[in-house]
Amino acid sequence: MGRKVTSFDVARLASVSQPTVSRALRNLPGTSPETRARVLSAAQVLAYIPSDVGRNLSAQSTKRIAVVSEELTNPYYPELVEPLRYQLASRDYRTVLVTDTPAGPVGLEALADGSYDGVVLTTTGRTSTLPRDLTERGVPHVLVNRLLDQPESAAVGIDNAQGAALITELLVMLGHERIGSIQGPVETSTARERSAGLARSMRDSGLRVRRELTRRVPFSHHEGRSAALDLIGTAQPPTAIVCGNDVVAMGVLSAARSMGLRVPEDLTVIGFDDIRMAAWPLINLTTVHCDLELMAKEAVELLMRQIDGSRIEPTVQRIPVALRLRGTHGPLPAPGSSA
Repeated sequence: MGRKVTSFDVARLASVSQPTVSRALRNLPGTSPETRARVLSAAQVLAYIPSDVGRNLSAQSTKRIAVVSEELTNPYYPELVEPLRYQLASRDYRTVLVTDTPAGPVGLEALADGSYDGVVLTTTGRTSTLPRDLTERGVPHVLVNRLLDQPESAAVGIDNAQGAALITELLVMLGHERIGSIQGPVETSTARERSAGLARSMRDSGLRVRRELTRRVPFSHHEGRSAALDLIGTAQPPTAIVCGNDVVAMGVLSAARSMGLRVPEDLTVIGFDDIRMAAWPLINLTTVHCDLELMAKEAVELLMRQIDGSRIEPTVQRIPVALRLRGTHGPLPAPGSSA
């Protein structure tokens, strides 16, 4: 028996890259008609059968779904994984947690070796090729809370722009003008959309976006605290700090306390996500609420449709958000306050 023809063989004959072959065969945007015709011709000459077709010929099922997550030391991820587990369990699927870390990123082979009927991706970077590779290998998958710059797969995400607009509306009402921002890593869609949405809504409201009051850090308490100490220590510190997520916001609260600042009398702090800890009386964080249960439900439904054999277009579903007004926001501090 001869060697199986792969998409790389098609790419070589068509003089294009392997990702271009994948895009052309799926008729995705970004491929010219001429290139797609060349790819289709090469595939026909080589009698190439995409692996997703081959997979559909098999009735084997593992009843296991891989959920790719960061380490659960970040309190956001347990709150996202649990509703995913619940939704999958209600459909008789077992959840297998696959941890993705910078030191040990999850690769294609770990997800496409036949161990899973599908994959839920919650840590995907904006330019990752993993979703495209999973499609090429015929592995049903869905992105959750993380989006690609160029949609390649079905995805469900939070309406981060709406959340940023709600924050800006609140700050304008409170009279804040010198606003600081501590956002997450630019390689994640979550951080990029929240920071871009905040900047856009501030400009639309006539507020100045101050580069000297903007910081970008990993999503962690330690990094949030460090960035906040830096901002508070400037000659003209902000009267409000908007954070890329609740964990960063809790770091800001820790920094304010160590500097002797009162929240919200001296400093307004606003988070994003509304993890359960945010509502604890000790924290009482004003934040943007994200409905993780609804996001998990929509994501699992998309995944099940793929497992059942339906073709899903690479579209993005947005989950609306709401502002939770608690105890860390207040009006612009009066002149002469400790801020």
